[in-house]
Amino acid sequence: MARASAGARLHFGFCNLSLSHERLYGALGVGLAGPRVVVDAEPAPAVSVTVEERADAGPRGSEPTTRDDAREYATAAVDLLGVDGARVAVRESLPRHAGLGSGTRLAAATLAAVAAAHGEPARIRERAPTLGRGGRSGVGVATFERGGFVLDAGHPTARFTTDRPADGEWTVPPVAARHPVPDDWRFLLVEPDADLGRSGAAEDDAMRTAVERAEPGLADRIGGIVTRRVLPAVATGDAEAFGAAVAEIGRLNGAWYADEQGGVYRPPVGEIVDALSGATAVFGAGQSSWGPTVYGVTDADRADAAREAGERALDAAGVGGEVSVARAANEGARIDAGGGTEPPADDPERGNTKPRGDGA
Repeated sequence: MARASAGARLHFGFCNLSLSHERLYGALGVGLAGPRVVVDAEPAPAVSVTVEERADAGPRGSEPTTRDDAREYATAAVDLLGVDGARVAVRESLPRHAGLGSGTRLAAATLAAVAAAHGEPARIRERAPTLGRGGRSGVGVATFERGGFVLDAGHPTARFTTDRPADGEWTVPPVAARHPVPDDWRFLLVEPDADLGRSGAAEDDAMRTAVERAEPGLADRIGGIVTRRVLPAVATGDAEAFGAAVAEIGRLNGAWYADEQGGVYRPPVGEIVDALSGATAVFGAGQSSWGPTVYGVTDADRADAAREAGERALDAAGVGGEVSVARAANEGARIDAGGGTEPPADDPERGNTKPRGDGA
């Protein structure tokens, strides 16, 4: 039996959505140590998939669809590898469409586990497009490979098409810059009880509309923030400067998406971000991808205070949810061809998650 395990990722936004510039997209994000996706696999005559109960539901017990996704990815992995089959077990999964990279993580971990079980190279970056992953953002694949903070190079704008290309007809954006995240940095995760983020055809439609309407001047502002603030901050270990910079990039990205998500942030993210903005323990906050997960940048000394600020922010927004604090992951996914064990659920690298009530 083989096991593949990888932490979630945060997506801070894109460098450019305007067709007026040479390159499109260009995503920024960071890999996290937890929460994690854990997938086991072993050779079998055909494909079979089981999902442990705690891994089978979406956020807060919504429709169980992880099993369907895992079966699709396992079937594709077997075809790509040219093997007979695999018995796949999803031990842990991320909330679907919550802004934590659940789709790419499950696809990559399933492929990696099946490949390791058969003694074959996974070649995640090469094969991710066939699994329907890595089309716009390369952060998910890059952090699965090596972790850390990642800025990808996006795609040449000339390749933009109004219709989504067929799976496999793109390459994952290359990594333009990668830095290890300082050991004392932490990331607050506030996951409100809210509707799922955009995915599939709805996401494609929203992104196409945003790109066709994008104001090009925002990309120039974001480019300056990336080169003069984000990259220097992560290179010098300045968490406060980094948090403020990525939060500003998130706000500017939100201006591109405002018509599609009902504002700079999708409800109730705006209220949570506003509440966190007044917390001294949180250096910057924003929406990860389409949300609803809200991130906050903090450090080890302020982690407990940041968690408390996250709980207060849920109360201020009048919603329930979960609050945790996670470390960054400066390494890629763990692949064990011998079926090794993972850290326990209360491992400090996974963050301490506290369920919340109804916000009353």
